[in-house]
Amino acid sequence: NTGRPVPPPDASGAAGSQAFRSHYIDSPNAPRYAFGHGLSYTQFAYSDLRLDKTRLALTDTLTVRFTLRNTGARAGDEVVQLYLRDRVGSVVRPVQELKGFQKLHLQPGQSRELSFVIDRETLSFHNHRLQWVAEPGEFDLMVGAASDDIRLRASFELLE
Repeated sequence: NTGRPVPPPDASGAAGSQAFRSHYIDSPNAPRYAFGHGLSYTQFAYSDLRLDKTRLALTDTLTVRFTLRNTGARAGDEVVQLYLRDRVGSVVRPVQELKGFQKLHLQPGQSRELSFVIDRETLSFHNHRLQWVAEPGEFDLMVGAASDDIRLRASFELLE
């Protein structure tokens, strides 16, 4: 990763030191609204993250399940987002890569189990030879309401 984004200030309010940075002196480096940002008249709770396996072969699929509950007093819509991060790749990989989303409407107090399926295609990318490949290694899985509002985390490994 490069020197961006600028690390948040520490407890004393001092900015973190960084060799490489890019920002204006009078404005933060972060976007005003993160990817996937949205507003609602209610609140949602994410819980009970389950992966059916933590190690999968190239021919396997991984099913991710979790529960979404409307904990507010009003009905509302939520766009649940699934992000992945390939920890080590032959080319630089994104820190957060959107791999799936689901939009659903829940009444107050209602909950629903959601699932995403991850397969070889989901984990593939173009390597330096422009070949569509899935490389073995460790992956971070993140589920949340926006790119800066991750509620559940797990990791898994892709085997050769």
